[in-house]
Amino acid sequence: MKIGIVTGIPGVGKTTVLSYADKILTEKGIPHKIVNYGDYMLNTALKEGYVKSRDEIRKLQIEKQRELQTLAARRIIEDLSLLGDNGIGLIDTHAVIRTPAGYLPGLPRHVIEVLSPKVIFLLEADPRIILERQKRDSSRARSDYSDTNVINEVIQFARYSAMASAVLVGASVKVVINQEGDPSIAASDIINSLM
Repeated sequence: MKIGIVTGIPGVGKTTVLSYADKILTEKGIPHKIVNYGDYMLNTALKEGYVKSRDEIRKLQIEKQRELQTLAARRIIEDLSLLGDNGIGLIDTHAVIRTPAGYLPGLPRHVIEVLSPKVIFLLEADPRIILERQKRDSSRARSDYSDTNVINEVIQFARYSAMASAVLVGASVKVVINQEGDPSIAASDIINSLM
């Protein structure tokens, strides 16, 4: 099984790009599964009564976030292992999480060694476009990503973090640009890099 981790700042378009990747892989008849790391963390956090919404996770104490990360990684690998040797697993997550205590690595050693990806993708776009996308998404609370300077800072920390994580498992790191108006280009780039 080939695993790709697709990271990006909130609003960059990971969900949209991955829906196109799902379509392409389905059309090619390639066994695959796309999972959202945050969903795995959220389900556990809700069950344990730690949070009431997804956006509260990054505000939990660091120890609680680490616990949720580890449990999520193990459950994801269990689910993806059902794909077999020829399958592709794509994991939607963040390379860093901006918290009140500073930047938390989204793929620390205890997570990246469990997931052991072939490629860590950094999905990026112009910070002004990301800011506009965030403003249009009323389903999420993202007031802490309120200007392009913050978005630029998060993108830079994500790059550093992705490379540090990749070193631990021998993965490559690839920047993929999500062009406004055609997410299929980024989706194809991700798939081609895993083939």
